[in-house]
Amino acid sequence: MKQSTNQPVNRSTRSARLRSAWNTAAALLILAVLLFPVYWMLNTALQPDSSIAATQWFPTSPSLKNFDTAISTQGRSLLTSLGVALGAVVVCLALAAPAAYGLARFGLRGSQGVVFATLITQMVPGIVIANAMYSAYAELGLVNSYLGLVFADASLGLPFAIVLLRAFMVSIPGEVVEAAMVDGANRFTAFVRIVLPMSRNALITAGLFTFLFAWSDFIFALTLNTTDDVRPITLGIYEFVGAHVSDWGAVMATAVLSAVPAAVLLVVAQKYIAAGITGGSVK
Repeated sequence: MKQSTNQPVNRSTRSARLRSAWNTAAALLILAVLLFPVYWMLNTALQPDSSIAATQWFPTSPSLKNFDTAISTQGRSLLTSLGVALGAVVVCLALAAPAAYGLARFGLRGSQGVVFATLITQMVPGIVIANAMYSAYAELGLVNSYLGLVFADASLGLPFAIVLLRAFMVSIPGEVVEAAMVDGANRFTAFVRIVLPMSRNALITAGLFTFLFAWSDFIFALTLNTTDDVRPITLGIYEFVGAHVSDWGAVMATAVLSAVPAAVLLVVAQKYIAAGITGGSVK
């Protein structure tokens, strides 16, 4: 009787292990398919003097020659993108944080409609906004300027940042802010010293996504710049492909370098992203 009792248990355990093994294998296969373009980009970048059709599956003789070419030709574009993206993060958070706090705490009439309209703005095609902004930028003298591109890229992350920060700030107990005001703080001081530190995870998440939006922007970079004075890396790769269509190793090396900052930020800030996205859902 004891043997017959253990037999179904062992069969169930083996079945569970088999399902787990199949699920793991399927997950690894999907991951390999998704990461293959990244591998091929790095593989091509490490093979000097190779055409796109003659690229080997593995870099048998890896070389950094393509990266030297990419840095020498696109180094300025990388620095431009970095400066513009960081500036966009600062502008976006400076506008989104007080706007989100006002929508979350002041009981403004029609605040839900404002949040809904904010979400709707993300559905407008970027080329429509870029064309409309070009006319205004031309009158303000912001075409071909770093400041103009910073403002334009900040607008990409502003709706998302407002919605995310509002969802988080709603969950902050009002008693905490009231206690600070009882101790002598005004609304602005309470917002800076109490609300913003408590919203750290949401601020980091909003800032990271704004950085990614600005870093990967191509429409504004192409529309609002008519010279090479301000050329982000996305526009640099676009022009680089046209000028070096036969040198795919250098093109891929440039793409690898452009992906490094975003990848590093995602790895470093992943725990803040998880906390920032889920923090507003628990009240």
